Amino acid sequence: MGRGGMRGIAALLALTVWGGDAEAQRRDRGPGGYVGRAFIGADPVGELGTYIDEGFGGQIMGALPLESTGRVRLRGDFGFLIYGHERQRFCFSVPVGCRIEMDLTTTNSILFGGFGPEFVLATGPVEPYVNATLGFTYFATTSSLSGDREYEDYFNTTNFDDAVFAWRMGGGVRVKVSGGDKPVSLDFGVERHQNGVADFLTKGDIEDHPDGSITLYPNRSEANLYTVRMGVSIGIPRGGRDEDHGHRRRRGR
Repeated sequence: MGRGGMRGIAALLALTVWGGDAEAQRRDRGPGGYVGRAFIGADPVGELGTYIDEGFGGQIMGALPLESTGRVRLRGDFGFLIYGHERQRFCFSVPVGCRIEMDLTTTNSILFGGFGPEFVLATGPVEPYVNATLGFTYFATTSSLSGDREYEDYFNTTNFDDAVFAWRMGGGVRVKVSGGDKPVSLDFGVERHQNGVADFLTKGDIEDHPDGSITLYPNRSEANLYTVRMGVSIGIPRGGRDEDHGHRRRRGR
């Protein structure tokens, strides 16, 4: 067989393999989106570490594939951290007195959110990825008044707050525990929160006076931190795929 025949066979094999791969990609394009939620812990770094020891909270996430393989995604998330908590119990004012007791709870928290790209480095049972996000970080100290049932707040006020533009960069790995149209994966990751300089309160930075007035002692410093994430990610089925299956079933009849 001559060189021309060998080249023809090679070209035919290449077209066959390419066609098979393309068909496989069409059959398995993956979910149309992803949602997830996670428990997070925070480790302040730099100056912030002199004011705050640690924080804990939660995070919700969503992502949309931007191309057919699903390896490039637009990711959005929102999370919160609580890094300080104070509770004071006291009696109601006269003439009611201690027949009714109240709780004054002060919470120091951080809210954050944003959008950015996510790049999946490999697909399969184990899915490593990296991501970057541009958004905001909001530091707030709030106080609430409640009775015996802690979830019933009668009054709530924000004592101090500050909002800053922020960016985050991180990565992680998703370990698939179930497949199908709604794959479920365990999600483990870490992120660097670059918040710049912010103003915030910590435990003990509100001073109460006998006349009922208060004095605030805000802190101003770099407010960068790391978060560690442990959660779950769930795929959202593609509507188009279900519709195609329905059309095929109808044509088969």
